[in-house]
Amino acid sequence: MKAYKSYILVSALFTSTLVAQLNKYRPTGEQIPGPASAPPAPSWLGEMEGYARERPSEFQNWLSDIQAWRAEYLTRIGYNDAEYRRPELQWAQRNFIAPQVMVEDRYLYDATKGQYTVDRYLNDLDTRYGGVDSVLIWPVYPNLGIDDRNLFDFYHDLPGGLPALRKLVDDFHRHNVKVFFPMMPWDVGTRPEGLPLWDAVAKLMTEINADGVNGDTFAGVPRAYFEAADKVGHPLVFQPENEFAGDEALMWDLQSWGYWDNSWEPKISKMKWLETRHMVNVCNRWARNKTDDLQGAFFNGVGYVSWENIWGVWNGITPHDAEALRRIAKIERQFFPLLVSPTWEPHTPTLQYGSFASKFPGEGQTLWTFVNRNKYDIEGNQIRIPYKAGIKYFDVYHGIELTPKIQGESATLEFGMEAQGYGAILATSQPDSGPSTFLSEMKTLTAKQLKEYSSEWKPLKQEIVPIAPTQKSAAAPDGMVKVQAGDFDFRVSGVEIEGDNSEGLDVQYPWESSPRRHHLHTIAVKSYYIDKYPVTNAQFKKFLDSTGYRPKDDHNFLRNWTNGQYPDGWAKKPVTWVSLEDARAYANWAGKRLPHEWEWQYAAQGNDHRTYPWGDDWNVDAAPPPDHGRTMRAPTDVDAFPKGASPFGVMDLVGDVWQWTDEYVDDHTRAAILRGSGYYQPAGSLWYFPAAYKLHEHGKYLLISPSKDRSGSIGFRCVVDAE
Repeated sequence: MKAYKSYILVSALFTSTLVAQLNKYRPTGEQIPGPASAPPAPSWLGEMEGYARERPSEFQNWLSDIQAWRAEYLTRIGYNDAEYRRPELQWAQRNFIAPQVMVEDRYLYDATKGQYTVDRYLNDLDTRYGGVDSVLIWPVYPNLGIDDRNLFDFYHDLPGGLPALRKLVDDFHRHNVKVFFPMMPWDVGTRPEGLPLWDAVAKLMTEINADGVNGDTFAGVPRAYFEAADKVGHPLVFQPENEFAGDEALMWDLQSWGYWDNSWEPKISKMKWLETRHMVNVCNRWARNKTDDLQGAFFNGVGYVSWENIWGVWNGITPHDAEALRRIAKIERQFFPLLVSPTWEPHTPTLQYGSFASKFPGEGQTLWTFVNRNKYDIEGNQIRIPYKAGIKYFDVYHGIELTPKIQGESATLEFGMEAQGYGAILATSQPDSGPSTFLSEMKTLTAKQLKEYSSEWKPLKQEIVPIAPTQKSAAAPDGMVKVQAGDFDFRVSGVEIEGDNSEGLDVQYPWESSPRRHHLHTIAVKSYYIDKYPVTNAQFKKFLDSTGYRPKDDHNFLRNWTNGQYPDGWAKKPVTWVSLEDARAYANWAGKRLPHEWEWQYAAQGNDHRTYPWGDDWNVDAAPPPDHGRTMRAPTDVDAFPKGASPFGVMDLVGDVWQWTDEYVDDHTRAAILRGSGYYQPAGSLWYFPAAYKLHEHGKYLLISPSKDRSGSIGFRCVVDAE
């Protein structure tokens, strides 16, 4: 630690005001350009002799330039490294592989057993890419905003509540995996928590024994959060998502995500360069090919967000990239003390075109990490370094000792790197304590080249959950209307906020080859009867009285009722706070079923492709007004807007409550399609669950368990098959 302080002090002493103001390699966003990327000199410097004409690309000129910039910058922000020296937080410096996982992921939670399955989740990652150092568990967006529950409510509503969540964290700790949870500064439109956000976060993380917090959309998590965690005696590692708006946060945000520009010549992590103990986890969630991101991370000696379940969309890591991740992570974990070296030299000179290296010197040992940016293998001499007697050299990527070619005071090292592959060299004066077991393991791992692993990306196949037909009826049951058979051009698109038009997004209908956002298919719809109105509180009460129904997971069940009775004046309001399972139970009792989505849309739209049930233009007299408050008002009576009738005379289809239809599953996600759009729309952020008033739009709602799935803005209606 003394060496680190001395290095920073010496660097600062060599910084002059003139040099600092003339830096040619200033950061762009989160990165610093490499030595081959010298920008043109500003025109106003043209008269300064030599500067405008000189375009130095040599390593030493570049290194001196960015060292001067760093020294000045740390001086300007009054840098203090006290938090990096705290023993209880130093685990962050070796937090290399850090996936984000949806709490709904079926590998993490088994809905049938009603329990979290940490062993299954981690075994899968161990098998596919060698395991993880931490996990970011995500229980909020994209469902947040479906009603007025705030982000803290979503934690409490998870199956088993906070006690089960704490056990989940403890299970990860049993595997030496640290646990992060997110916080959202943008959640300003739902129920007020009644505490400053930083205090509420510190309290919650203490209760569930979490290790860190991911600051979603934060450009540097303010110090108030760090201090609040210390105040309650539960120190946390904070990890903002975005580039630091004020680099002072570097002093207490010990980690960050890196959204990087992957140029051919690797760029340098700005935050890692300013503080080599700062852990950056490179994130590129939608990338199908991970090579650029993995090479950038390895070159910089930093980590990677191995994020695959993206808001319920599976963007799986290919076998090729998974194997690359396994290898570089194993090297980084083995040599993490060297990767925080204060004398790190990125872009240390190499001998081969397209080969780039970083040098991480330490006491008695030096590590070089290499990436081959060429799309072809390179063999032979790779690097020439000063020779010193008594030093041994190991190709730690391939797990073998190297024999240097000594020429005077230089040693040349020869090894191979496959196309767009990796290399790592260790020079050590302590060969007897060298990583013999590690070398043997790496030799076995790399016996098979990366190119022998498949790079093919495939979306996960989704399946619709079958809905059993009802007994056919010859006449309309009470309260239902008939929808005549016909060919229906079923056109609909998902309103998910992220994902663009990626394959794998939204859902996969039975006639489609893969999930996608936009859908069009002509369906021969058979005749059926559909409830004229959504199921009301009064109707649901009859079901309860008749059956004594009580769900096994009853948290939030009929949350707005008291002692088994709905509030006065709510008889004709749509029943809410019922899960998909609750709705199916009611339908089964009534001799009905839930509608398929296309049946719901056909009943709402007919065959003239109208935008709303009543026509193509919005009519304020045809649906309830939206509610933008922080606490929800009550739903509207189902018969309050007769002008909202569809061509078949179906009512209250849009703008009162969302309505359950189909469920879709793949290996990792369960989700329901919601139709009709609820009246509640929290204000203040674009990240809340989006509305879908138009009949060619639907919402995709992630499912985990009834306790969390139930909502104050979701109801349902039923159908009966017709003869």
